[in-house]
Amino acid sequence: MAVHIVRLGTPRSPGEGLRIGTVRRPPRGVPKERFASDDWYDVWYPNLAPEADTVKQALAATDDKALAAFRRQYRAEMARPDPARTLDLLAALSHQASFSVGCYCEDEARCHRSLLRELLAERGARIA
Repeated sequence: MAVHIVRLGTPRSPGEGLRIGTVRRPPRGVPKERFASDDWYDVWYPNLAPEADTVKQALAATDDKALAAFRRQYRAEMARPDPARTLDLLAALSHQASFSVGCYCEDEARCHRSLLRELLAERGARIA
């Protein structure tokens, strides 16, 4: 049992469990009834997605300094009470069930997916 950090839209791994989409918007051009069967996500949970301005900041980051600013901003968003409680819940659930969280970004190192991995690990989550 563990939480898997995944790229949405990629084939599921064995034992990955429920896939949670932590993205601002559903995949474009994909009918809602195909989200799960096409390996996007089973549940859409934008509460852990970066705010729109933070996404723009990440996309515009061209150097380490700009990427660090994005990371600080996203971490600040996740420190707010509601997201922080969600992260605590997911960390606790990772000891009882297998599930995955993810986003669309190709490069995990340049998106919030890597930060979700860190934030969950800091809370004691079991990471696959």
